[in-house]
Formats: sequence, C-alpha cells, structure tokens
Amino acid sequence: MVIGTENSSDMENIEEGSKGISFFEKYLPIWVALCMFIGVIFSQVIPGISEAINSWQIQGISIPIGICLFLMMYPAMLNLQASELKKLRKNPKPIILTILSNWVIAPIVGLVMVNLFLIGNEQLIVAVILLSSSPCTAMVLVWGYMAKGNQEQNVVNTSLNTITIIFLYVPIVTLLTGIQNIPINWVLLLISLLFFIGIPLFLGIVSKRLLINFKGVEWFNVTYRPFVGKISIIALLTTLVVLFSLNGNALINNPDLLILVSIPLLIGFVIVVGYNILITKLFKMKYREAIITVIIGSSSHFEIAIATAIIMYGVGSVAALGTTMGLFWEVPVMLSLVYLGRYLKKRGFWDS
Repeated sequence: MVIGTENSSDMENIEEGSKGISFFEKYLPIWVALCMFIGVIFSQVIPGISEAINSWQIQGISIPIGICLFLMMYPAMLNLQASELKKLRKNPKPIILTILSNWVIAPIVGLVMVNLFLIGNEQLIVAVILLSSSPCTAMVLVWGYMAKGNQEQNVVNTSLNTITIIFLYVPIVTLLTGIQNIPINWVLLLISLLFFIGIPLFLGIVSKRLLINFKGVEWFNVTYRPFVGKISIIALLTTLVVLFSLNGNALINNPDLLILVSIPLLIGFVIVVGYNILITKLFKMKYREAIITVIIGSSSHFEIAIATAIIMYGVGSVAALGTTMGLFWEVPVMLSLVYLGRYLKKRGFWDS
C-alpha cells in the first residue's frame, strides 16, 4: 500500500498502533520535570557545558539540538493519511470547528493572554504565540483513542493539520508578533518550517511508502510507528536536558520566569477547552465526534514551537525555555481532558 490508497483495514491498524498510553507516556510531565532538574544540575557541576554544546553548530543551528528536533518531528509526519482527506465532505462540521479553534480561537486567546500577563517580556510573548499558533499533529491520536472518540475523524484532522501548518504557521506567527510590535525574522521562521516540518514530512512520506511496500501495512502501523514514537520521546527529553543545562544559571537566578509563562498558558488552555466544549454542545454534536473536536482544537504542536524558538533566539534562550512549558503542561491537561470527556459523556452532556 502507498500513500493515497489506505482503506478501512489501515484505520484498524492505526488504532492498534495508538492504543492506550504507556506508563512512560502517562507520567511524561514527571520525566519532563526530571530532565529540567538534571539540566540545571549539569549547568552547575559541569563548567563550560554550554560553550561546548554551542560550539557544534552550522549557520547558528545547533547540530545536537537539530538532530533531536528532527527525531521529534519525523514520527508525527508518519500519521499523514492523504486519502482520508477525501472524507471531509461526508461530515465537515467537526473538521471546520477544529480548524476554527486551531487557527483563529487559540491564536487570539494566546494574544490576549500575553497582553494580560507578559507585557515587557518579549521572548516569553513569542513563546506563547508560537505555542498558540501550532495545532497538534501527533499525540492526539493517543488521547482520542483513550477518550473512545471517532478515530477516523482524528486521522482526517491530524492529516489536515499537517498540511495546513505548512501554509498558515509562518503567516499567523508573523501577524501576531507584528501586532505586538515585536520584530521577527520571517526568514528564520521559514527555515524552521523547512527543516522541522518540510523535510520530516517529505522523508515521512517517502519512508512510509517504501516500508509499507517492503514490510506491509500492519508491520508499519503496529511495529515501526510505535518504535520511532519512543525515539521521539527520548529525543524530546534529551533536548530538555540540553536546554536547561544551557540556561541553568538564568533559571536559578530567575525561577519566576517559568511561573510567569505558566500562568497565561494554563489560563489559555482553560479558555480554549471551555470554548470547544461549549461550541460542540451548541452544534449538537455526538460524543465520539465532539471529544475529538475538543482534544484536537485544544492542543498544540509544541515540537515546532520549541524548534522555532531555538532557531530564532538560540538554544539557551528564555523563548526556548518558555516553549518547553507548553509541553510540560499540555500532557496533564490533555490527560485530564480525556477523563473530563468521559465524565461528561456519562452525564449525557452531548446527547441531551
């Protein structure tokens, strides 16, 4: 099978490959916090670690971080199901509501939050804008399965997000930073998009086609995708250790920065989640479609946000650290949303 010829059996394999959530993934916030702590300790006990890491770069791009960020992005690109996009016309309402939330509501909420809480903190403002302007394309498959939502809609939406982020990410970020009068290098934005979305997407399409031709659909979805997903998490945690080792002194001297950026992120999550729950109720959606709309419409693609912050401001920047807090809070928020959705279902919220 190649891209564009998936059928219902492929959907079953995709669900099989995304079933449940492992012990490691369930407690990801703990591992994230642990990596932050390890990074800060490294910054204090290994003199010159930041200089050593920063010396490995090409045109300002850190080679170790670039490799880790690519390994974070590539697995998400394997979720693209081009043929599933043809199903949009069957039931477009959930997809339209999700696109509205991802590309209009979430960026506007992010913009409001930075104006309420982060005035004068330019790099933290950019961090929140980067997070609020990047719809998720990967872990929502897991959250959707746990919530017993419509996985076909989930695949359609994540595939669409993969495509729309290529065309909308740079314009949205440029617009929002422009509103804040923050000068931003759109060339670096494009470079980030090319290296951390474009190239992984191309390699994802090519490798998916080749591997399915040689090994079959079931092996690809049940064995290969989960395997590279684990590599992605390892790369993510390695990136966090490096990030916090490079900026450990700044954190020790200014611990309030992480608290400061967490406030708008958490309030923004609450507002966007609340909006999506209410809008799915208003449009009389059933649970299986509603919960997927809420999950995808409320999540963010923290990998591209982290990558962009590093490209624009550097590995040890406040902006890079700010985007990592999006990751830190998103996992427990999404897990809580799964259980909230189940609770509302039992109460007949969407079926009444």
